[in-house]
Amino acid sequence: MNNQIKKNPLKHPEQRIGVFIDVQNMYYSAKNLFNKKVNFGNIVAEAVAGRKLIRSIAYVVRTETQDEQPFFEALYNLGIETREKDLQIFNSGMKKADWDVGLTVDAIRLSNSLDAIAIVSGDGDYVPLIEYLRSMGKQVEVLAFGETTSSRLIESTDDFINLSENKEKFLIGAGKPIFINKKKK
Repeated sequence: MNNQIKKNPLKHPEQRIGVFIDVQNMYYSAKNLFNKKVNFGNIVAEAVAGRKLIRSIAYVVRTETQDEQPFFEALYNLGIETREKDLQIFNSGMKKADWDVGLTVDAIRLSNSLDAIAIVSGDGDYVPLIEYLRSMGKQVEVLAFGETTSSRLIESTDDFINLSENKEKFLIGAGKPIFINKKKK
């Protein structure tokens, strides 16, 4: 499936760009499609494309066990800020962890200091955000896995980069775990 849309927006070194990453969307897309993890460092580099990075923010969810802390530290070491939210667990046992509103508010709040905004997500809920930012004269780009990206999202953006077209660059890890048979002493 080739969802690459060649709109070729101008990208020049003086453009100020902000990158907003919907971690949950990207994590589950990579896991369900390829059984791999996402290389967020390479995605941010692709989004920046030689321009002036003003902010790069990953929207993440904290669990009670805090097993994800090394991942948050890895993002920080890549120069990616994290916005953290606790996982909501309802009485029914249902779990919820989305950052759509938080990412949207930050993108709008920071848009005055940005020329281009990159949204790393395939979630169609961001279409109104993209339409608003474009109406304000901002260049909006989306980076996501084409197979799990809303067609409306692709149509609404100035540029769409299908991460599935370069899996080696944007994914980490093998599809199947390797078990080493060790004898106990």
